[in-house]
Amino acid sequence: MPYPPQQIRFCTSRDGVRIAYATCGAGPSLVRMPYQISHLKFDWDNLVWRHWLSLFVKRHTLIRYDLRGCGFSDREGVEFSFEKYVEDLEAVIAAAGVERFALFGISGGGATAVSYAARHPDRVSHLVLLGSYVLATQSRARLARNPTPKQLEEAELHLKSVGLAFEHDNPGMRQLYTSIRMPDASPEYYKAFDDLMRVATTPTNAVDLLRAYFQVDLRELAPQVRCPTIVFHARGDGVAPFDEGRSLAALIPGARFVPLDSRNQLLIESEPAWEQFAGELEGFLPKSSASGRASGAGPLLGNLTPREHGVLELVAQGLDNHAIGATLGISERTVRNNVSIIFSKLGVDSRAQAIVRARDAGFGQKTER
Repeated sequence: MPYPPQQIRFCTSRDGVRIAYATCGAGPSLVRMPYQISHLKFDWDNLVWRHWLSLFVKRHTLIRYDLRGCGFSDREGVEFSFEKYVEDLEAVIAAAGVERFALFGISGGGATAVSYAARHPDRVSHLVLLGSYVLATQSRARLARNPTPKQLEEAELHLKSVGLAFEHDNPGMRQLYTSIRMPDASPEYYKAFDDLMRVATTPTNAVDLLRAYFQVDLRELAPQVRCPTIVFHARGDGVAPFDEGRSLAALIPGARFVPLDSRNQLLIESEPAWEQFAGELEGFLPKSSASGRASGAGPLLGNLTPREHGVLELVAQGLDNHAIGATLGISERTVRNNVSIIFSKLGVDSRAQAIVRARDAGFGQKTER
């Protein structure tokens, strides 16, 4: 299936690991957290993910990336931890140059998204979660709590089975992994997921990256989320039990909880739960706030305050937030807040878009004295 042109680039996380990320589409920015079985290149051609990506890119600029140890990201000598996952997301956001965006995550990727949204409340406009949890999943041992020896044994057995599923060229072994995530999928979906498992990562990395997710504990972070949030959860989710989704939604202030009548965590395009999810998602995510973007109408610059006009002028001249603060005699934090407000008023999602709109309106043309 043909996919829209995407630009794949690399950024460097705090510990030096190179993370591959891709952008495509147009409209408000949507950052899609990676699933452990995914790949920037092969997802678009894969039955499991292509309907997800088509939905995301229909009205948005889609930003997604490969987990460390997976896809095009560094695979050798990589350290796995939940904190590293958050740092990787921070590196991608910085490299992509988006100031404010919607954030989407499934399962452990949802936990990373919650953590980022709590730490960066001024960056995330909307948060979408599916099959996520507060603590490490009940169907595996909750290593974030005080585990019993039996729980530790069950956790290790689960991780060992994951490693075997990736390591052996045995479709039956890999189907066990798939069946937990898509029990009602057709054989075509099973084969598609099997194909991805072959290219997404190595057996050792697959085990280590899942082990890091076992440490998730969002009990303190989830209540700190301040953006509009919607939490989807399949009633028969075999990875994260339904009660975990309810608990997460209850912890996030004002979050809306949407139960899905499905046993599949990775929803299938033909099932009614997918139609429900797609409809709810499109109603929840922000549309282009610049209604004239498609028709060529200019931004409503008259809505800017005098201070915001001054900040925008310097943004259009190419100054960063530190230089703008020094020029205007205000703190860098104040500049950042002003820039965020300006983006909202102009209906843009990145500095580059703001500069284009500002220069079209005559800003940024002053010469240095």
